[in-house]
Parts: sequence; structure tokens; C-alpha cells
Amino acid sequence: QVQLVEAGGGLVQAGGSLRLSCAASGIISRRYTMGWFRQAPGKERDFVASISRDSITLYDDSVKGRLTISRDNGKNSVYLEINSLKPEDTAVYYCAARFTYTNSVYRSGYDYWGQGTQVTVSS
Repeated sequence: QVQLVEAGGGLVQAGGSLRLSCAASGIISRRYTMGWFRQAPGKERDFVASISRDSITLYDDSVKGRLTISRDNGKNSVYLEINSLKPEDTAVYYCAARFTYTNSVYRSGYDYWGQGTQVTVSS
């Protein structure tokens, strides 16, 4: 049974930083491209970042420069560091996995999803 479990969310003041983690079980994550999406209240779930099997990264233009995605295959985990947090970063952040080499910005391109972790940024 595949599980992706996110952690690290919380309430943060604007300008602060967070590091989200996603621990995978039931899959060997190094064989997967891993992605992060986020869903703000009343909005669609949008692509944020992904990292391929070969650790090639892809970021949405709206977050480029403030976010860093990384992976630790030994821990079967992927991370998302968010700096200079803004109130508009408030959302539930979801980890996802796809069994292929390449990155994807599409929700439909991912095979497995976590339950999400809430990030709330106060102004």
C-alpha cells in the first residue's frame, strides 16, 4: 500500500520560512518523480514544484526563487523549503508521486497523493 505523508506545515508570520517533508512508503521513491501542489481555499489544486528521478527540478513561475524542492532517496523522502512566506502562500500543500522520469505540472500526471499539510501565513 502506497502512502505519502506530509509534515511540517503550520502557522507562520509573513517573511518566515518553512520546510515541508513528504515521507513515502510502499514505493521506492527514487524511481518516482515527486511533486508538490497546493490548494488555497476555494481554488484549484495548483502545481508548485517537482523533482525528477534524476533530480531535475521544475518550479511554477509564481514561486520560483522562494521555493526549493529536494529529495533524499535514502530516507524515501522529498522536501519543500519555502522562504519569504507571503499570506498568499496560505494553502494545503500536497505531495505527489509519478512513476516516470520526467516532471509534470498536471495533477492528472501523478499516480499517488498525500493527505496534505496546512500552511497558514499571517500578515
